[in-house]
Amino acid sequence: MAVDSHLPQTAMHSPTDASSAPLRVLVLDDDQFLLEVMREMLATCGPCEVVTETDARQALLRLGEQMPDVLICDLMMPEMDGIEFLSAAAAHGYHGKVILLSAAEDGMRNAAGDLARALGLQVVGAFRKPLLPEQLRAALEC
Repeated sequence: MAVDSHLPQTAMHSPTDASSAPLRVLVLDDDQFLLEVMREMLATCGPCEVVTETDARQALLRLGEQMPDVLICDLMMPEMDGIEFLSAAAAHGYHGKVILLSAAEDGMRNAAGDLARALGLQVVGAFRKPLLPEQLRAALEC
């Protein structure tokens, strides 16, 4: 099930019913088209509640309201970049999976992944845009 970023969320699930509950995903990217593509790709991975944000500060508010199971984050965004966002997410106590996206070279994505891990985040992938459906499925199975 896809959830529009402006609609209220459904109730969170507990770890005991994680196998039957939809996967809660927050996708942060400043590219609206990419957000729609990610929503469609996630829908093919099974039951998901997808919230999309183009603004990192707004995404932090959502993170504070309800911790998603998976956070998919672009590294290069205006105002607050992905590294700043991930630092703030770690400070908020985020413990779900993190998937990093960027059009930047491999070295930058790998360094960002290492930094996020050093912050205590569970990075399950750092991919070049556009993310392929098989990469997304493999990362979500981690």
